[in-house]
Amino acid sequence: MNKIDNQQKKATVIQIAKAVLAAFMGIRKKSDHEFDAETLTPIQVVIGGLIGGALFVISVLLLVNLIVS
Repeated sequence: MNKIDNQQKKATVIQIAKAVLAAFMGIRKKSDHEFDAETLTPIQVVIGGLIGGALFVISVLLLVNLIVS
């Protein structure tokens, strides 16, 4: 198990994006999941999920508009 210092580490934007992307796809290593549970806060996950969902919807809309026109 990874030892985290006495002061809690904060997750970076890249770590949040990787966790949200893995959640969207439904794949994750147990060790990565445990690390995320120690470093991510619920508000970070919610905001990351909302941004990820919005980007997904926008990209699908753009793709459909590109195909239709």
